[in-house]
Amino acid sequence: MTIIEKKPLLSEISNTFQQKHGVFKSFRLESVAERKTRLRKLRTWVKANQQAIREAMHADFRKPAAEVDTTEILPVLDEIKQALDNLDRWAQAKKVDASLTMLGTRSVIMYEPKGVCLIVSPWNYPFNLSAGPLVSALAAGNVVILKPSEMTPHTSALISRMCREVFTQNEVSVFEGGTDVSQELLKLPFDHIFFTGSPSVGKIVMRAAAENLASVTLELGGKSPTIVLPSANAKEAAQRIAVTKFINNGQTCIAPDYVLAHESIAGYLIKHLKEQIPALFGGTDKKISNSPDYARIVNEKHFSRLSDMLRDAESKGATVETGGQLDFSQRFFEPVVLSNVSHASRVMEEEIFGPILPILTYQSLDEIIQYINARPKPLALYVFGTRQAEITRIKKETSSGTVCVNDCAIQFLHPNLPFGGVNTSGIGKSHGYYGFLAFSNEKPVLRQRTGLTAFRFFYPPYTPGVQRMIGWVLKLF
Repeated sequence: MTIIEKKPLLSEISNTFQQKHGVFKSFRLESVAERKTRLRKLRTWVKANQQAIREAMHADFRKPAAEVDTTEILPVLDEIKQALDNLDRWAQAKKVDASLTMLGTRSVIMYEPKGVCLIVSPWNYPFNLSAGPLVSALAAGNVVILKPSEMTPHTSALISRMCREVFTQNEVSVFEGGTDVSQELLKLPFDHIFFTGSPSVGKIVMRAAAENLASVTLELGGKSPTIVLPSANAKEAAQRIAVTKFINNGQTCIAPDYVLAHESIAGYLIKHLKEQIPALFGGTDKKISNSPDYARIVNEKHFSRLSDMLRDAESKGATVETGGQLDFSQRFFEPVVLSNVSHASRVMEEEIFGPILPILTYQSLDEIIQYINARPKPLALYVFGTRQAEITRIKKETSSGTVCVNDCAIQFLHPNLPFGGVNTSGIGKSHGYYGFLAFSNEKPVLRQRTGLTAFRFFYPPYTPGVQRMIGWVLKLF
């Protein structure tokens, strides 16, 4: 397999793509059994290199080993298991019933690989969001070029090594590097592009794909709201919100971005958040800066962005309810809970993507439904409460990529649910069967019988008899 580190020459990118394009003509004829063999090899490598994966992510942003196991390795192994268990059924042509007008025909939907696919993965979950889409692409029978993020160089180097040791040059190639490498890759006429990242970069990817009429799966982000109803268990909600918001130091696309808490419960929620954060992330001495269970911000640029957002919120009247200790040299950013947040502050205008949690209060459902619908559609929406009528109304009257009730983010881990956004928060779905579909062309195949067919009665010339026949058929519908 070709591994090009640092800045690959443009000719190497082009040559690798052309090689893949040529190979795919025979690659597409491979059996499902051969695809499954490839996935088993990947599973074996992941299990054998669990410690190496942990070490790479600790080197990139001090991600705790248990967090690597549960949020990076486990989802990938689950993707592989789902594919191995179900791929024969997924890939089998599906029979389609004939309608009244299609009597006498036989139809199926075939699932063929799209071809040469590009996966551009992000830095926040660098192994999961590289290997997960790769599993789907390989399960569907494609050849792949993978571009991991330059912001997590240790993990990107590990992904390169993984692909070199598991796959052949014809199957998967990895290009490391920065924006210049991504730009050159996006100029090529891929058959499908799978991108995970910000909406702003997603627009760039989609424009590039449009030049070659390539299909895309865009997993983006946005400001995911969390609604805490008066009927919610405040302590339980605080614990589950805190886990999802501050795991990975808040650098999670489906983390609660802000909380809309009913005015009757907001005070209790804040009280319990103050208790839960040190209990979850404080370690033995309850000092989060010393805890091995709390990750770091990925780099200085993002640390500065977050510290500027916090100062901006405070300058506009926000109250720091808890947290806020910062150490630039260690990229340590303590979990922060804010109240009295101005809607004009940056934390309410931009996706936070860090450990800052604004708490806003509301009085009526009308108020928060209007607030959510006035903003771009989020990747996730969370609701805590027990009154079904209120929960049902929120689900029906708002739009989001996913919804989770009385918890956060676990919808991502459900192997049988599609994952993805809507409009600004993403296009297309992934995971399990839906990831297989994303990398497959659903090709309809219809077989007409020989001899006399129903359609023969509608051929021209359009005599009065033919016209009467058409009129009679129209009355059946």
